[in-house]
Amino acid sequence: MGSAALVTSSWFCVLAVLAVLGDAFLPFLPSGTLVILAVLKTSSVTGAPIVLAIAVALASFLGDVLLLTLARRGAPFLRRRLSRRPQLAASVRRVQQALDERTSRTAAVVVIVARFVPGGRTVLDLAMGHSPQHARRFLRWSALAALIWAGYIVALGWLNLHVFNTTWLSLLVSCAAATSISAAVARLVRRNRRLSATALPLTDALTDAA
Repeated sequence: MGSAALVTSSWFCVLAVLAVLGDAFLPFLPSGTLVILAVLKTSSVTGAPIVLAIAVALASFLGDVLLLTLARRGAPFLRRRLSRRPQLAASVRRVQQALDERTSRTAAVVVIVARFVPGGRTVLDLAMGHSPQHARRFLRWSALAALIWAGYIVALGWLNLHVFNTTWLSLLVSCAAATSISAAVARLVRRNRRLSATALPLTDALTDAA
Protein backbone atom coordinates (compact mmCIF):
# COMPACT_ATOMS: atom_id res chain seq x y z
CA MET A 1 0.00 0.00 0.00
CA GLY A 2 1.38 3.42 -1.03
CA SER A 3 1.78 6.32 1.37
CA ALA A 4 -1.21 8.19 -0.08
CA ALA A 5 -3.44 5.15 0.21
CA LEU A 6 -2.22 4.57 3.76
CA VAL A 7 -3.10 8.14 4.76
CA THR A 8 -6.55 7.80 3.19
CA SER A 9 -7.13 4.51 5.00
CA SER A 10 -6.01 6.06 8.27
CA TRP A 11 -8.52 8.86 7.88
CA PHE A 12 -11.29 6.35 7.27
CA CYS A 13 -10.32 4.60 10.51
CA VAL A 14 -10.25 7.86 12.48
CA LEU A 15 -13.63 8.87 11.08
CA ALA A 16 -15.11 5.45 11.94
CA VAL A 17 -13.80 5.55 15.52
CA LEU A 18 -15.11 9.09 16.04
CA ALA A 19 -18.53 8.07 14.68
CA VAL A 20 -18.68 5.14 17.10
CA LEU A 21 -17.74 7.47 19.95
CA GLY A 22 -20.37 10.01 18.92
CA ASP A 23 -23.30 7.76 18.12
CA ALA A 24 -24.07 7.42 21.82
CA PHE A 25 -25.12 11.08 21.56
CA LEU A 26 -26.22 11.08 17.91
CA PRO A 27 -27.63 7.63 17.09
CA PHE A 28 -28.30 8.61 13.47
CA LEU A 29 -24.55 8.56 12.74
CA PRO A 30 -23.72 5.68 10.33
CA SER A 31 -21.05 4.30 12.65
CA GLY A 32 -21.48 0.67 11.62
CA THR A 33 -21.22 1.54 7.92
CA LEU A 34 -18.09 3.62 8.52
CA VAL A 35 -16.45 0.81 10.51
CA ILE A 36 -17.15 -1.66 7.71
CA LEU A 37 -15.76 0.83 5.18
CA ALA A 38 -12.63 1.26 7.32
CA VAL A 39 -12.19 -2.53 7.37
CA LEU A 40 -12.42 -2.67 3.60
CA LYS A 41 -10.01 0.24 3.13
CA THR A 42 -7.37 -1.32 5.41
CA SER A 43 -7.73 -4.89 4.18
CA SER A 44 -4.17 -5.00 2.84
CA VAL A 45 -2.60 -3.91 6.15
CA THR A 46 -1.49 -6.83 8.31
CA GLY A 47 -3.30 -6.92 11.65
CA ALA A 48 -5.51 -3.94 10.77
CA PRO A 49 -8.83 -5.68 11.61
CA ILE A 50 -7.66 -6.52 15.14
CA VAL A 51 -6.35 -3.01 15.82
CA LEU A 52 -9.52 -1.49 14.38
CA ALA A 53 -11.75 -3.77 16.48
CA ILE A 54 -9.92 -2.76 19.65
CA ALA A 55 -10.17 0.94 18.77
CA VAL A 56 -13.87 0.62 17.95
CA ALA A 57 -14.60 -1.25 21.19
CA LEU A 58 -12.75 1.39 23.20
CA ALA A 59 -14.58 4.23 21.44
CA SER A 60 -17.92 2.53 22.01
CA PHE A 61 -17.24 2.10 25.71
CA LEU A 62 -15.94 5.66 26.13
CA GLY A 63 -19.07 6.98 24.42
CA ASP A 64 -21.17 5.23 27.06
CA VAL A 65 -19.01 6.63 29.85
CA LEU A 66 -19.28 10.18 28.52
CA LEU A 67 -23.04 10.12 28.02
CA LEU A 68 -23.61 8.41 31.36
CA THR A 69 -21.45 11.02 33.14
CA LEU A 70 -23.20 13.93 31.44
CA ALA A 71 -26.62 12.47 32.25
CA ARG A 72 -25.69 12.03 35.92
CA ARG A 73 -24.48 15.63 36.08
CA GLY A 74 -27.67 16.91 34.48
CA ALA A 75 -26.10 18.42 31.37
CA PRO A 76 -28.41 21.22 30.10
CA PHE A 77 -28.39 20.03 26.48
CA LEU A 78 -29.54 16.56 27.58
CA ARG A 79 -32.40 18.07 29.60
CA ARG A 80 -33.43 20.14 26.60
CA ARG A 81 -33.26 17.10 24.34
CA LEU A 82 -35.50 15.07 26.62
CA SER A 83 -37.96 17.94 27.02
CA ARG A 84 -38.24 18.30 23.24
CA ARG A 85 -38.70 14.57 22.63
CA PRO A 86 -41.45 13.21 24.89
CA GLN A 87 -41.23 9.75 23.31
CA LEU A 88 -37.52 9.52 24.09
CA ALA A 89 -38.10 10.75 27.65
CA ALA A 90 -40.85 8.17 28.14
CA SER A 91 -38.61 5.38 26.84
CA VAL A 92 -35.82 6.48 29.19
CA ARG A 93 -38.21 6.33 32.16
CA ARG A 94 -39.46 2.88 31.15
CA VAL A 95 -35.96 1.48 30.77
CA GLN A 96 -34.87 3.04 34.06
CA GLN A 97 -37.83 1.55 35.93
CA ALA A 98 -37.39 -1.85 34.30
CA LEU A 99 -33.67 -1.98 35.07
CA ASP A 100 -34.33 -1.16 38.72
CA GLU A 101 -36.58 -4.21 38.92
CA ARG A 102 -34.50 -6.75 36.97
CA THR A 103 -31.72 -9.16 37.83
CA SER A 104 -28.08 -8.61 36.96
CA ARG A 105 -28.20 -11.34 34.32
CA THR A 106 -31.17 -9.81 32.53
CA ALA A 107 -29.61 -6.36 32.70
CA ALA A 108 -26.49 -7.75 31.03
CA VAL A 109 -28.58 -9.19 28.19
CA VAL A 110 -30.34 -5.86 27.69
CA VAL A 111 -27.07 -3.89 27.63
CA ILE A 112 -25.73 -6.21 24.92
CA VAL A 113 -28.99 -6.20 22.93
CA ALA A 114 -29.09 -2.40 23.06
CA ARG A 115 -25.92 -2.30 20.94
CA PHE A 116 -27.83 -3.97 18.11
CA VAL A 117 -31.02 -1.88 18.32
CA PRO A 118 -30.95 1.51 16.55
CA GLY A 119 -31.00 4.20 19.22
CA GLY A 120 -31.00 1.62 21.99
CA ARG A 121 -27.57 2.53 23.28
CA THR A 122 -28.58 6.18 23.73
CA VAL A 123 -31.77 5.31 25.63
CA LEU A 124 -29.93 2.88 27.87
CA ASP A 125 -27.12 5.33 28.70
CA LEU A 126 -29.62 8.07 29.54
CA ALA A 127 -31.67 5.69 31.68
CA MET A 128 -28.63 4.62 33.68
CA GLY A 129 -27.54 8.24 33.96
CA HIS A 130 -30.84 9.10 35.61
CA SER A 131 -30.89 5.99 37.78
CA PRO A 132 -29.87 6.03 41.45
CA GLN A 133 -28.14 2.69 40.93
CA HIS A 134 -24.35 2.55 40.94
CA ALA A 135 -22.97 2.70 37.42
CA ARG A 136 -20.08 0.25 37.95
CA ARG A 137 -22.11 -2.85 37.12
CA PHE A 138 -23.59 -1.19 34.05
CA LEU A 139 -20.17 -0.14 32.78
CA ARG A 140 -18.86 -3.69 33.21
CA TRP A 141 -21.57 -5.01 30.91
CA SER A 142 -21.12 -2.02 28.62
CA ALA A 143 -17.46 -2.94 28.12
CA LEU A 144 -18.47 -6.50 27.22
CA ALA A 145 -21.15 -5.26 24.83
CA ALA A 146 -18.64 -2.93 23.18
CA LEU A 147 -16.23 -5.81 22.60
CA ILE A 148 -18.97 -8.03 21.18
CA TRP A 149 -20.28 -5.37 18.83
CA ALA A 150 -16.83 -4.27 17.67
CA GLY A 151 -15.77 -7.85 16.96
CA TYR A 152 -19.02 -8.54 15.14
CA ILE A 153 -19.04 -5.45 12.89
CA VAL A 154 -15.34 -5.75 11.98
CA ALA A 155 -15.66 -9.49 11.29
CA LEU A 156 -18.72 -8.84 9.14
CA GLY A 157 -16.82 -6.50 6.84
CA TRP A 158 -13.71 -8.70 6.78
CA LEU A 159 -15.62 -11.89 5.96
CA ASN A 160 -17.67 -10.29 3.19
CA LEU A 161 -14.56 -8.81 1.61
CA HIS A 162 -12.97 -12.26 1.44
CA VAL A 163 -16.15 -13.79 0.05
CA PHE A 164 -16.87 -11.21 -2.66
CA ASN A 165 -13.39 -9.72 -3.15
CA THR A 166 -15.00 -6.46 -4.31
CA THR A 167 -15.12 -3.39 -2.09
CA TRP A 168 -18.46 -1.92 -3.16
CA LEU A 169 -20.28 -5.26 -3.15
CA SER A 170 -18.74 -6.20 0.21
CA LEU A 171 -19.90 -2.87 1.67
CA LEU A 172 -23.41 -3.30 0.30
CA VAL A 173 -23.79 -6.87 1.55
CA SER A 174 -22.21 -6.09 4.94
CA CYS A 175 -24.53 -3.12 5.58
CA ALA A 176 -27.57 -5.12 4.51
CA ALA A 177 -26.51 -7.99 6.76
CA ALA A 178 -25.92 -5.66 9.71
CA THR A 179 -29.40 -4.16 9.33
CA SER A 180 -31.00 -7.60 9.08
CA ILE A 181 -29.10 -8.89 12.11
CA SER A 182 -30.19 -5.88 14.21
CA ALA A 183 -33.82 -6.53 13.33
CA ALA A 184 -33.45 -10.25 13.99
CA VAL A 185 -31.89 -9.70 17.44
CA ALA A 186 -34.79 -7.54 18.59
CA ARG A 187 -37.29 -10.07 17.19
CA LEU A 188 -35.60 -13.02 18.89
CA VAL A 189 -35.62 -11.31 22.28
CA ARG A 190 -39.34 -10.68 21.95
CA ARG A 191 -39.98 -14.32 21.07
CA ASN A 192 -37.79 -15.78 23.80
CA ARG A 193 -40.22 -16.96 26.46
CA ARG A 194 -37.57 -17.21 29.13
CA LEU A 195 -36.72 -13.53 28.77
CA SER A 196 -40.13 -12.20 27.78
CA ALA A 197 -41.23 -11.40 31.31
CA THR A 198 -38.07 -9.50 32.12
CA ALA A 199 -36.31 -8.19 29.03
CA LEU A 200 -39.38 -7.43 26.92
CA PRO A 201 -40.32 -4.13 28.62
CA LEU A 202 -36.77 -2.89 28.09
CA THR A 203 -36.54 -4.10 24.50
CA ASP A 204 -39.89 -2.51 23.66
CA ALA A 205 -38.74 0.81 25.09
CA LEU A 206 -35.46 0.66 23.17
CA THR A 207 -37.29 -0.13 19.94
CA ASP A 208 -39.93 2.53 20.48
CA ALA A 209 -37.28 5.20 20.89
CA ALA A 210 -35.52 4.30 17.64
